Amino acid sequence: MSEVYATRRMRVRERCNAAGAAAALVSRPANVRYLAGAAPHGAVLLLGKREDLLVCAGPPDDRPTEGRLDEALRVHALPRPGGDPAVAAADLATGQGADSLAVEEHHLTVARHRAIGSVVPRLRLADLGGAVEQLRVVKDEEEISCLRIGAEIADQALGELLESILVGRTERHLALELERRLVDHGADGPAFATSVGTGPHSGRRGHRPTDRRVEEGDFLSVCLGATYRGYRCEIGRTFVIGTSPADWQIELYDLVFAAQRAGRESLVPGAAYRDVDRAARQVLDSAGHGEGLPPLTGHGVGLEIDEDPQLAPAAMGKLDACVPVTVEPGVHLPGRGGVRIDDTLVVRPEADGGPELLTITTKELLAL
Repeated sequence: MSEVYATRRMRVRERCNAAGAAAALVSRPANVRYLAGAAPHGAVLLLGKREDLLVCAGPPDDRPTEGRLDEALRVHALPRPGGDPAVAAADLATGQGADSLAVEEHHLTVARHRAIGSVVPRLRLADLGGAVEQLRVVKDEEEISCLRIGAEIADQALGELLESILVGRTERHLALELERRLVDHGADGPAFATSVGTGPHSGRRGHRPTDRRVEEGDFLSVCLGATYRGYRCEIGRTFVIGTSPADWQIELYDLVFAAQRAGRESLVPGAAYRDVDRAARQVLDSAGHGEGLPPLTGHGVGLEIDEDPQLAPAAMGKLDACVPVTVEPGVHLPGRGGVRIDDTLVVRPEADGGPELLTITTKELLAL
C-alpha cells in the first residue's frame, strides 16, 4: 500500500506545482487518510519540497478506525501541547525552502488561515481547491473491496433484524439494534446515523428515529450503512408490517421501485450525472410526485458517506468506471408515509457486466 499512497501524494503534488505552489497542506481528515493511510485526530499532511510529513499535536494513537499509517511517511509530533498542526506544518514548509503553500480553503478556518499568515508572513498561500476530492472519486479495487465488505455487513444486520419481532418496538430501539449488529459483524461502526421510520414517518429522507412504535399495517423504512476500514456504504429498504400491503402501498412501492431501477440502469461510464438523476426523477414526476422530491437521486460514497459525484438536476460532469454511488429515490406522502429504496453500486462498463450491485438485500415488497 505504501506505493499506492506515494502515487496519490505525487499526483496532488503535480497539481500543486502546475498551479505554481511549491508545497501543499492537506487538513480535511478524509483527504489526509486518503493520502497517508491514517488520519489521527487533528493531524494534517504536509506535501513538502523535500519531504512529506504527517504533523500531529501528539503521538498518533494506533487505533484501527483511524487506519494504518503509510510506513514510508514520517510523523512530526508537536513538542508542546496546545499547538496547531496546520501552523506548524506551514512553518516546516518554509524550513524546506517553500515560498508558497496550497491549502484547502474550503476546510481551513479563517482563524487558522490568519494564524499561518502571522507565523510565516512571507509564505504565499494559494487554494488547493478540491484537488484531493477529485482524485478520490474513482476508486481502486482495494477501496471497492472495503465497500463491498461493508455492504455485506449492512445486508447481514438488516436481514437479521427482519427475522425478529417488530410490532410494538420503537424506531429508536430498532435503530440502536441495527447499529449494534453492524459492529457485531465487523464494522468500524455505522456509516451515518441509522434512520428508521414507521407509519407516517416512513419514506422521509434522513428521518431521525423517535419513540413511535411499529404498528400493524405500517410502512417501515430503514436506511443504514456500515463503515469498514474507513469506507462507508449505504442501503435503504421499505417493508410493510404485519398484514398484506394495501393497494395504495403496492402502487407507491412499485412506482419508487421503477424509478430506482431506471436510475440504476443509467449507471454507465460516460453518463452525465444529471441524466442519471433525470432517469429516476422523471418516473416519479410523470406520476404526479414532482413536488417535494429530494434535491438529488444519489451521491458518491467512500471515505465519506456523501461525496462526489452528486446525482442531481444541475450537476455537471460524467461518470467514470469504478465510481461507487448510491441510487436512492423516494416519495413521502405527508400524514400517510412513503417509500425509499437505496442501493450502493459501482459503475462498470457493459463488457464487465454493467453496474455492480453491492447491497443485495431483496427489493421485493415484503410483509413482515
